[in-house]
Amino acid sequence: MKVEDVIRLIREKNIEMVDFHIVDLPGTWQHVTLPVSEVDEETLTRGIPFDGSSIRGFRGIEESDMIMVPDPGTAVVDPFHNVPTLSIICDVTDPDGVPYQRDPRRVARNAEAYLKASGIADTSFWGPELEFFIFDTVRFLNQGHHAFYEVDSAEGHWNSGREGGLGLTIRPKEGYFPPSPIDQTHHLRTAMVKALQQFGIRVEMHHHEVASGGQGEIDLRFNTLLRQADTVMEYKYVLRNVANQHGKAITFMPKPIFGDNGNGMHVHQSLWKDGRPLFYDETGYARLSPLAMHYIAGVLSHAPALLALTNPSTNSYRRLVPGYEAPVNIVFSHGNRSAAIRIPRTTEPKASRIEFRTPDATSNPYLAFAAILMAGLDGIKKKLDPVKLGFGPMDRNIYALSAEELANIGSVPGSLGEALNNLREDHDWLTEGAVFSEDLVQTWIDYKQKTEVDVVNLRPHPMEFELYFNS
Repeated sequence: MKVEDVIRLIREKNIEMVDFHIVDLPGTWQHVTLPVSEVDEETLTRGIPFDGSSIRGFRGIEESDMIMVPDPGTAVVDPFHNVPTLSIICDVTDPDGVPYQRDPRRVARNAEAYLKASGIADTSFWGPELEFFIFDTVRFLNQGHHAFYEVDSAEGHWNSGREGGLGLTIRPKEGYFPPSPIDQTHHLRTAMVKALQQFGIRVEMHHHEVASGGQGEIDLRFNTLLRQADTVMEYKYVLRNVANQHGKAITFMPKPIFGDNGNGMHVHQSLWKDGRPLFYDETGYARLSPLAMHYIAGVLSHAPALLALTNPSTNSYRRLVPGYEAPVNIVFSHGNRSAAIRIPRTTEPKASRIEFRTPDATSNPYLAFAAILMAGLDGIKKKLDPVKLGFGPMDRNIYALSAEELANIGSVPGSLGEALNNLREDHDWLTEGAVFSEDLVQTWIDYKQKTEVDVVNLRPHPMEFELYFNS
C-alpha cells in the first residue's frame, strides 16, 4: 500500500480514528490516536511528533523531539475499537527525517539490507511459534514488606479437588493436543484465530500446549524478517484483546507456573536467493547445505551473547532448565527437542529450514530476528563448521547421557545477567554493516541490568523465607 491507498481505505471503511503505533526498545507497542479530520497525505508522509524521552530506551529529555513516520504497508482496520479505527505501524526519525538507530524497526530494516548487500542471499523467511498461557485470574503485588503472585485456570491440575468441579483438569506435562472439553480454551483460541485473520494475518493452526493451566499455541505462516516482526507485535496485541473481551488474561511470560513447561518462541528460519532456497542439499546431514551448516555454527557460537536479545527477561532463565523439553543445550540435531537448534524433517527443498528453539516472546522480535540473522551470517562469512566446533549433531536423548558425555556439551547462560555479560564481550558481529549501533547495544545492556536484573536481585524471594527464616 502507498499513502494514497491509505487515504482510499479511510474513505471506503468510513474510518473515524487512526491509531499510530511505535515499538519501544524492550519490545512493547506504544500508540497515539488522531481523529480522521487531522489525517491527510502530509500527516501520513511527514509523520507525527512525539516525546522520545517518555519511550523506554529512547532519548533523554534534553533531546526528546522525535517523529513517528507511518508505514502505509502496515495499515489495517482494527476490530477492537467502538468506532471504525485504522491501525498503522510507524518508523521513528529525528525532526530532520534521519532514521533513529535505536528504533527496533530500523534495526530490522538494516538487517534485511545487510543480507542483500552481503550477496549471500536476498531474502530471509521467519516462522516463530509463540506459546502463551490463558488464565482466568491473575493477581500480583510487590512492596517492601509484602510480595505475592497468584494465577488460576479452571483446567489447572491444582483445581482437581475443587468442590463442584467436573474433573476436567490437565496433569502437568500432559496438555499436548487434548480435545474439548478437557481443552477448555479451544473456543477462545478459535476466536483469536478469527481476529488474527481480520488483521490480515495468516494462521496455520492452533492447539493446546504441553503445560496444564491453559497453555496454547497459534502458529503463524512464515514471512520476511521485518514483516514477521510486525506480525508478532500484531499477534500479541490481538490475543491480549480477545482474551480481555472474554474476561481472561494472557501472558507470554516464559515461566509463570513452577513445575511445568514454560512458554517459548521457537523460530524457524531460512535463507533464499533469486527465489531459490539455500538451506537444502539432498546429500547433506538432515538434507542441509554447507551454507546452512555454517549458519548453524554462527548461531550456536554466539548463543551465550545472543540470548541477551532472544531471551531478555530474568524469567527467561526459569524456563531454560533441563527436564521440560527446554532447549538448553548448545548443539544441533535432526529431531532432538532439547537441542538449541532442531532441523525439522522434510524432503521438500522449499521447506528446508532450521528451528532455533531457545528464544521466548519476552524478546523484541525486531531485535531478536535481526540478531539471529547476524549471528548466522557471521558463521557463513567465517565458514564455521558446527561439527568441528563440537556442536553436534546430537541425535541422542541428552537426558540419558552420562555425566562424562554431558561435560562435552555446552549449555546456555544460567541468568540474564550472565547473558548480558556475554553480550558485552561478544557483539562485533551485531555491529557489522551498522545493523546494530554500538550505542543501541550498550543502551540495551545498561537498561536490562539496571531496570530488570538489579531490581530482581535486590528483592527477597518468597522461597527464601521457607529456606532461611528460621536459620
